Amino acid sequence: MASTVLQLVSALLLFQSCVFCLPLGQDVHDTSSCGYKSCHATIPNMLNVHLVPHTHDDVGWLKTVDQYFYGDRNDIQHAGVQYILDSVVDQLLKNPDRRFIYVETAFFYRWWKTQSSTMQQTVKQLVNEGRLEFVNGGWCMSDEATTHYSAVIDQMTMGLRFLNDTFGPCGRPRVAWHIDPFGHAREHASMFAQMGYDGFFFGRLDYQDRNTRIMNLDQELLWRASDSLTPPMADLFTGILPNGYNPPEGFCWDQSCDDPPIRDDPDLEDYNVDDVVTRFRNIATKQAAVYKSKHIIMTMGSDFQYENANLWYKNLDKLIRYVNAQQANGSRINVLYSTPSCYLQELHRANLTWALKTDDFFPYADDAHDFWTGYFTSRPALKRYERLSNSYLQTCNQLEVLGGQVSRNGVFGEGDSQTMRKAMAVAQHHDAVSGTEKQHVANDYARRLAIGWQHCQVLVSNSLAALTGSSAQRMYCENLNISVCPLTEASKKFSVNVYNPLARPVTRAVRLPVNGTLYSISDANGIPVDCQVVPVSAATQTLRGERGYAVNELVFQVQAPPLGYTTYSVSLLQSRPPPAPTQPRPPPAPTQPRPLAGVAAIQNKFLRATFDPETGLLSSLSNLETRQTIKLTQNFYWYNASDGNNSASIQPSGAYIFRPNSSTPFIISKTAKTESIQTSVVQEVRQWFGPWVSQVVRLYAHSRSLELEWTVGPVPIDDHLGKEVITRLDTSIDSAGIFYTDSNGREVLQRKKDFRPTWKLIQSEPIAGNYYPINSRAYIKDNDDQLTVVTDRSQGGSSIYNGSLEIMLHRRLLYDDVRGVAEPLNETSDEYPQGLVVRGSLLLSLEPPRSAADAHRPLAQETVLQPLVTFTDGDLHPNTRLEFSGLQAALPPAVHLLTVSQWDRDSVLLRVEHQFQASESKEHSLPVAVDLQKLFSTLEVLGVSELNLSANQWKDEMKRFDWKSHTGEQPLPKWPGDSSVWEVTLKPMEIRTFLLRVSHR
Repeated sequence: MASTVLQLVSALLLFQSCVFCLPLGQDVHDTSSCGYKSCHATIPNMLNVHLVPHTHDDVGWLKTVDQYFYGDRNDIQHAGVQYILDSVVDQLLKNPDRRFIYVETAFFYRWWKTQSSTMQQTVKQLVNEGRLEFVNGGWCMSDEATTHYSAVIDQMTMGLRFLNDTFGPCGRPRVAWHIDPFGHAREHASMFAQMGYDGFFFGRLDYQDRNTRIMNLDQELLWRASDSLTPPMADLFTGILPNGYNPPEGFCWDQSCDDPPIRDDPDLEDYNVDDVVTRFRNIATKQAAVYKSKHIIMTMGSDFQYENANLWYKNLDKLIRYVNAQQANGSRINVLYSTPSCYLQELHRANLTWALKTDDFFPYADDAHDFWTGYFTSRPALKRYERLSNSYLQTCNQLEVLGGQVSRNGVFGEGDSQTMRKAMAVAQHHDAVSGTEKQHVANDYARRLAIGWQHCQVLVSNSLAALTGSSAQRMYCENLNISVCPLTEASKKFSVNVYNPLARPVTRAVRLPVNGTLYSISDANGIPVDCQVVPVSAATQTLRGERGYAVNELVFQVQAPPLGYTTYSVSLLQSRPPPAPTQPRPPPAPTQPRPLAGVAAIQNKFLRATFDPETGLLSSLSNLETRQTIKLTQNFYWYNASDGNNSASIQPSGAYIFRPNSSTPFIISKTAKTESIQTSVVQEVRQWFGPWVSQVVRLYAHSRSLELEWTVGPVPIDDHLGKEVITRLDTSIDSAGIFYTDSNGREVLQRKKDFRPTWKLIQSEPIAGNYYPINSRAYIKDNDDQLTVVTDRSQGGSSIYNGSLEIMLHRRLLYDDVRGVAEPLNETSDEYPQGLVVRGSLLLSLEPPRSAADAHRPLAQETVLQPLVTFTDGDLHPNTRLEFSGLQAALPPAVHLLTVSQWDRDSVLLRVEHQFQASESKEHSLPVAVDLQKLFSTLEVLGVSELNLSANQWKDEMKRFDWKSHTGEQPLPKWPGDSSVWEVTLKPMEIRTFLLRVSHR
């Protein structure tokens, strides 16, 4: 007991120095009047109208991030963020009553770096006085439908850390602000609550939902954003803004607007003050009638406004003065400059009871036939590249910690993770990974990610050199998915290093392009590994073009330790000369499917998949361990996209909107030409549905999931029809119109066809109106069987028929959907002038419902955080360390290491999470303990302090507003707390964030 107390005291003393180098808490000598202290006084018993001057600055959309900042390419859109910030600061200094909020830290960070020290001090003073207030504060305003929670947390942390480091407590936003995303995810609300926000405001929700809420005075509510976390941990007050994020009609005074200014000289003929005041009072009164309290909010600004802030503020000053002057004549309206946090504070003071919501705000429609569900899939190649980049960034962060200082400046030069962090943060923007940007902007996002990869590769090479003790040149093959790797194609002897970013061992198949016909492989202990050589498929040969010439693939299973690497040595035993690098042609279209050469099934000790010999399609799936079998047919279809060409009243499909012109999709082929491959490592059935659709159904020897590797494109448009391509799985499961999708890769929500949990839906689009975002998994089930599909990127999907799941894979459209992007979603490139070809995979898991999460939770994490495979040529140095784990022991299945990242020289940011929901697993939905001091093998943990989710407040200092709901608390289990400062307990779906003070052993 005494030793434990001494350890605790020692830890706190050792960590004390870190506490004071981070401005996470309010200084006792601070005299600032920011935050809630900066709010203007309101008048009781009056209608208080909170005017919020703001700009909405997309981190890329019609122009790139750079073009928006500098004001370049104004022929596309007039917008220059640097001038907005210049102008706003100038105008705030002219009147201390004025307020302004700013959101996108990516832009503010860039502007701040270019300012003089005098200007920086001036801006700090504005922030300290609450005249310039940051809301949301992430690097960008992220999309909510297509983002993964880990990437969202990272980008929020980066933006909030900059504000925290620069402005201290006055830079900390109190309000989350997502005024433009196209639908709102429950997991986002949960994250915002755990980041310490007091409230959340947004502008877009389904038009039917809004009408219902207007009638019920429920446009402000309490959102209970988790079924697992004990209230109020994931409770978030949520407000729906009255005009999206625009000013009331007739009251826009930006240089981009045409509304008349306030003309207040009574000697002039066009004096209009009386008209302005009357119109404003009428608008305010009507708005107040559909909200509960004596306070209403008006967003005075819009996209890239305030470049000439004088126009706005001169008219707002007059509006406030003239409307409030009517109080002397009995008016009960009070207008004031305000911020979302000041408005929120007044709602909290009102002490009202609010409606409770437990589902999400998907899908979003702005009219009867205008469902914004197409962007769930738009730009599938970019969506996949973003997901891969997230995996690579986590590996880069981990190896920066494990490798120490030499990772950043070692034998291979200077590497960094920051470039990739910024690129990934920008990619989370709601017009980035969403796929709703112009083509040249999508190219810019991909370019930024590629540069981030290059910087991380240097860091990874340095770190692995330090950990392995070998400075041999390390090779990276980023096109393994199309069998391209110059080293493995040509080398007779090479080594394969497999780094596993998960906190548990992983078994995974590796496929390497080769030209030999026989190889030997040994693992880190010199033990031979079973390996097989299979021919490269015709589809892959066509897809890669002239970038590679391998005729075969070398396939073997690897086992990588937790948070560590292992090494495999590969030697060529039998070779054949490589063929001349010619452009391969796809096989001719078959008139009839080719028989499966006597193979009607593929199976290992866990699964069996059967095929119909007449059609070449899947016919059943069996779990051999649980003795389950379901009928399963899978095929590819396309919806004919409405084009609007024949009628101005028809809404076309586009980057945002999915609107098929028929509820019945066209089948691409009723049969598949097939060939089978049977080896001891892998079994495959290669299916060819036509010139632009093929698939490999694959089962590895040790896998509990069936892989469907699909290849789609170029999507033909020679028939002048836009196409939205889906795969559909039809099963014998009695799903009763119910299916399930995840929210940002975490908690799973129930979906029901043609139904919304909190309002009565009038369904006008039977397909698009039933589509939901799938970030990592979807499933259907009945009492006996659950079929889970794990995706490798964010996609849209639904269950239109009983026992069916469909997932949209690719979209190629010929018309714009008139939502601002002003170009059709018709992706081509120099390499693919006929249209992009996209390849991806779906993993199918069949389990009893009671234990299905035990399979799909770790499977989804393995898909998100894939091992990094690197190569060195020739023989290994005899002193090379062939295997390493950064952990003392693997963590329990319920625990995921979400973040391991260098914070400063002696500190590491650590997030550990419980990856199971409450009650979804009999074995794993229980609290689990982790000893932080016994976590790492190479790091000694000297001190620990807990932070909130976004790492910008100490956990014990985080205080949030309490809110009352109509239905009160829902009982959840009371779990035990931590047993010590080192051993922390994780409850289902809980993420805990720590700052560790460490030294390298």
